[in-house]
Amino acid sequence: MDKTKTKILYVITKSNWGGAQRYVFDLATSLPKEEFEIIVACGDSRKKEDGLSEMLVQKLTRSNIRVVLVPSLARDISIMKELAAFKELMFLFQTVFQNERPDIVHLNSSKAGGTGALAARLSGIKNVIFTSHGLSWDEDRNALSRTLIFLASCLTFLLCHKVVLITKNNFDRVKDFLFCKRKMVLIRNGIAPINFKPREEARREIMGQPIKDTPWIGTIGEFTRNKGQSYLVETAKLLKDKGLQFRLCFIGDGEDLPKIKKQAIESGLYNNPNSLAYIDLPGFVPDIASNLKAFEIFILTSVKEGLPYVLLEAGQAGLPIIASRVGGIPDIIEDGVTGLLINPKNTEEIKDAIVKYIENPELRAKHGEALKSKVQKEFSLERMIRETKSLYFS
Repeated sequence: MDKTKTKILYVITKSNWGGAQRYVFDLATSLPKEEFEIIVACGDSRKKEDGLSEMLVQKLTRSNIRVVLVPSLARDISIMKELAAFKELMFLFQTVFQNERPDIVHLNSSKAGGTGALAARLSGIKNVIFTSHGLSWDEDRNALSRTLIFLASCLTFLLCHKVVLITKNNFDRVKDFLFCKRKMVLIRNGIAPINFKPREEARREIMGQPIKDTPWIGTIGEFTRNKGQSYLVETAKLLKDKGLQFRLCFIGDGEDLPKIKKQAIESGLYNNPNSLAYIDLPGFVPDIASNLKAFEIFILTSVKEGLPYVLLEAGQAGLPIIASRVGGIPDIIEDGVTGLLINPKNTEEIKDAIVKYIENPELRAKHGEALKSKVQKEFSLERMIRETKSLYFS
């Protein structure tokens, strides 16, 4: 072990592939190897056999980043698992770098943040950082659950030395928290340039079919309640009843996929290629970012978000975007300038925005180009790495 290098341990709850996992992967693989020794710890999802649950582990391993599995670290709440995860993390912090403590423990996701912050402090870690990938109490839950999550999040903030917020909305809402004012730092996500495939090739990659005249509308995300896919299916039915032609493609996998599929079948829009208005559910598509030009319109109807990478990718592709006015989405989309913003859960607003884009190709092109320019200027991976590296030594 090179004692001249700064030792960083990243901790994240789930080992699948999502925004928080992408963030950890980008930091772990982009920081200079001559300056940093990096290890990533994450929950063990190998019991699942879908090949997607441990994608973060696979990607990090291929990039020669050491990964340590923490079997008890899981998203579901369980007192026994929390205690087990706490003990495992305490042991890890003391031993993972050949019995030396990490210089920095960088926690990601709420579960890893709370348990990890306490374990890191009691282990004597001198620099504990937590990145909030969206305020957890914004999730679509009952009032009691949101209150308990809020209190747990405040405790996490207090235990950490620095808290990274990735959206201006979230930063403005927590920057004046008691005892936390000097801890809060705004560092937005960033992405590297993407090599996009041409439209026809991208469409074949996604669905195995050539270009058709029907407009392709795309959405990408894990199938969970927070992503609001059910409202988009409802909207698709409204569009069909209005007589519009479209192909709506839901890319992704997740626990709510069966429910969304059932809803699409009941709407009469699923698996009906003879219709001019229908829904596709191709599941998880590898390297989907390079295939984004398959779509003429991109849409994200989330109920809760941090700062979604998928919008940065779609913006870099020059796509016109319709997205919910939540979390960090307004950091990316300025309504009527770089895209169209709608209120979450509002199917009438979603419908009107889609109709507006379908009927105005010139507006789609104008918004797409404006967003592409903004993403290139303000959301580069180089900027994110530079600001994070500066935080580590501040």
